[in-house]
Amino acid sequence: MATIPTPSLRAKDYKSQIPPVWCPGCGHFAVLSALTKAFAYLKLPKDQLALVSGIGCSSRLPAYLDTYGFHGVHGRALAVAAGLKTARPDLIVIAVGGDGDGFSIGGNHFLHACRRNMDFTYIVMDNEVYGMTKGQASPTTQPDWTRSKLTPHGTGVRRFQPPAIALAAGASFIARGFSGDPTGLSKLFVEAIQHPGFAFVHVLSPCQTFRPEQRAWKQQVHPCSLGTAEDPARAAELIHRDDGMALGVLYAQQLPVWQPKLTQRTSLATIEEAFRL
Repeated sequence: MATIPTPSLRAKDYKSQIPPVWCPGCGHFAVLSALTKAFAYLKLPKDQLALVSGIGCSSRLPAYLDTYGFHGVHGRALAVAAGLKTARPDLIVIAVGGDGDGFSIGGNHFLHACRRNMDFTYIVMDNEVYGMTKGQASPTTQPDWTRSKLTPHGTGVRRFQPPAIALAAGASFIARGFSGDPTGLSKLFVEAIQHPGFAFVHVLSPCQTFRPEQRAWKQQVHPCSLGTAEDPARAAELIHRDDGMALGVLYAQQLPVWQPKLTQRTSLATIEEAFRL
């Protein structure tokens, strides 16, 4: 009996029936669109995809996809993603979040995810502000930004530099994209998913509500003129000389991928019994 071929999925087929509740003009809409286009290009089965997030505007994204998803707690997306990849190495695991979730309360997990180099992708939608909690300064906010009532004179603290930190911590793939360039962003997502190891994609995703001045990013972003670095020393120079607006793959290296070996599977009942008082 002849088998019926599975029809190819289109980008819209990966979206759920839940409409996004982001503010009009939010850059996250384009990130969602670029991600579904990447899935369609790679012809990924929906039951082999798992999206994990923490807390924040961007962390709502798993609900808007018709794939496996987990909306976790603040700053713990990478811990959950690592645990899932350990238990189910056959799944394509993608963690998503924002600059506050990923670089503040989740900053420790970011460092260790980079150095472990497990085979999953981390997408951070950076708008340099805490959007869900109404416009406070985040780790990537400029020290002289004064629009927040909590820091009316600015934070006075130097900004967190995501690509530089990722490189120093040992990430094997570092890229930067812009939500205003969805085609270029889709290409970066494809490369990140295909990369064997921990792939970090830093996405500039403007917040129209609390950072309307970020509309100017459309005129400020530019392709990375020096190309992709494969040597960490050259990548460090490239990243530190960068104005923070260069788009593309900044660093890519084939490094050993870490995957813990599962000696046995423990049932939930066994775990519950071990904790019974």
